[in-house]
Parts: sequence; structure tokens; C-alpha cells
Amino acid sequence: MLSCSATVEKSEKINGVSFVASKDSIEDKNVRPIVNLNANYASVMPFGFIRELAHPEITFNSDRQWFGETEEGVKQYIKTLHKHQIKVMMKPQIWVWRGEFTGFIKMAHDTDWKALEAAYSNFILAYAKDAQDAQVEIFCIGTELEGFIDERPEYWKKLIVDIRKIYKGKLTYAANWNEYDRTPFWAELEYIGIDAYFPLSNAKTPTLEECKQGWEVYKTDLKLFSEAYHKPILFTEFGYRSVDYAAKAPWEADRAMTEVNLIAQSNAMQSLFEEIWDEHWFAGGFLWKWFHDNKNVGGETDSQYTPQNKPVEKVIRKFYDKYKT
Repeated sequence: MLSCSATVEKSEKINGVSFVASKDSIEDKNVRPIVNLNANYASVMPFGFIRELAHPEITFNSDRQWFGETEEGVKQYIKTLHKHQIKVMMKPQIWVWRGEFTGFIKMAHDTDWKALEAAYSNFILAYAKDAQDAQVEIFCIGTELEGFIDERPEYWKKLIVDIRKIYKGKLTYAANWNEYDRTPFWAELEYIGIDAYFPLSNAKTPTLEECKQGWEVYKTDLKLFSEAYHKPILFTEFGYRSVDYAAKAPWEADRAMTEVNLIAQSNAMQSLFEEIWDEHWFAGGFLWKWFHDNKNVGGETDSQYTPQNKPVEKVIRKFYDKYKT
């Protein structure tokens, strides 16, 4: 017979949100909804900008950027999040003009590759220092840069050494869902990071069971991959839009997709939690995406990724509570 003081231990997971940078500083009121979601982590995402896919220069920390995209803004966000016991992953990202996919970045000449390497090191090492100064718990060394990594693997291995000279916390990289199995430096990091936009179902409104079935092949591969490297899997991004066919191509951000489908979003999200979150090889993940102005975003007429003020928010809160530490 159990004693009255007996408790059931919960698995420790990273219950994260991807905290979108804004033009403003944040206050306690902007963090409380994250706490109420039962989240224990947030990623903050400063940005560097590239003019085009073949251009090696990276502009960052400029007065033309929104506050939350800059070094000063990131520091303020981290301080406020930490105040509320929300741990942080810093995830500096590159934005190519017109939103072209960063995985397609490709230089025409070796001199341009070397210039890009120097520019990226300048960008990422500046934020590694900020992450160390702010005692950030996890640092993400890049996001969806598969072409850059394929072409210059030795640069990336040296970059990790350089980062570790500055930043003493845990490292990951945010590989695209169809990129992670050829990323060459997982052995050098603490987490195998994946932006988890895996296709699950071609249905307009997939059922929970259809979405769960869609996970089966990926679960096996992820488990084996984790075991091969003796590293936990971290979903550096995960999420679904509240649109028709939400689970067909979850990475698709086409603004022309406007048919709101709250059930599709909820079913896809619940399937991820039921199929993945409790696995021993899984560290947790960061929900894409969460805005600071909680009262005025999302809602049941919104077709974008945020779960804020939608039925799916209850699904997330329930599962995050289950793994809250």
C-alpha cells in the first residue's frame, strides 16, 4: 500500500516555445502566458540577414532590426524569461532576403565561401559570448543550413571548437527534418536537433489515429539514430498551422493557404505528444511559434502556426503539465 506522501515522478522534458522577436522589450505580462502553458523553456532568436543565396555578407545587430532580433534585445528577453524560471535556448538564425530557404545558400567561388565562413563566425561567436554572459542553458549553432554544411564540413567542426572556447553550456544544431541524417557533427554536440516538420497525412482533416500512424516510420528511425550517437533527440522546432492539410507538408508557410482548420492542427499536435514525447530518447522540443502579445494574436480565425488562443493550446498545456518539472 502506498504511503500518503508517495508521489509519481514525472519525466524531465524540455517543454519549449519559440519566442518570436518583436520591436519592443518584454515585461512580466508577456512571460506569464508561457508559464501558464506549463512551458519550462523558450528559444530566443536573434537574426542575421543575407541579401541573396550566393552573397557571403551577413548583417546583424543593426539599428534597422527589431529590438528582439538584436544583441540588446536578446539579453533583455533572456533576463525577463529567467526571472520567471523559464530556461533559454539561444537560436541565432539567418534570414535570406525574400524568405528564400537557407538550406539553398551556395557560394559561386572558394573566396566567397571563405568570406561567408568569416561572416558566419563573426555572427555566431558574438551570440555565443552573449549566451555565456547570460548563462543560457542551450546554444543552437545554426538553423537549416544544409548546403553550407554539405560544402564546408571541416569549417563547421572547427566552428564548434571555437564556440566551446567561449560558451560552456550545451550545444545543438537545428537540422531540417530531411537533413539530420547527413549532418556530420552530431558527435560533437549534446543534442541532435531537428526542426520536426515531418509529413504525417495527406488528409484535409487528418484524424488523430491517421497522424499517429504517420509517426511510425519516423519513430523507428529517430530511435535508432539517437542510439547510434548516444545523444538525445531535441525538436528545435515543431508545430502545425491551423489550416486544411496541416499534416501534409507542415513546413509549408504559403500565405495563400487560408482555409482555417483548427481540428487538423489539434489532431496533428496531439499525435506528436502521444507518439514522441514520452520516448526515452527524446529530450523535448520548442513549439513554433509564440508571440509576446498573447491577447492580440492567434485566435480561431487565424491560419498560422501559433497555438495562442486556439483549441490546440489546451492540448499543449495538458501534455506540458504531464512533463513539467
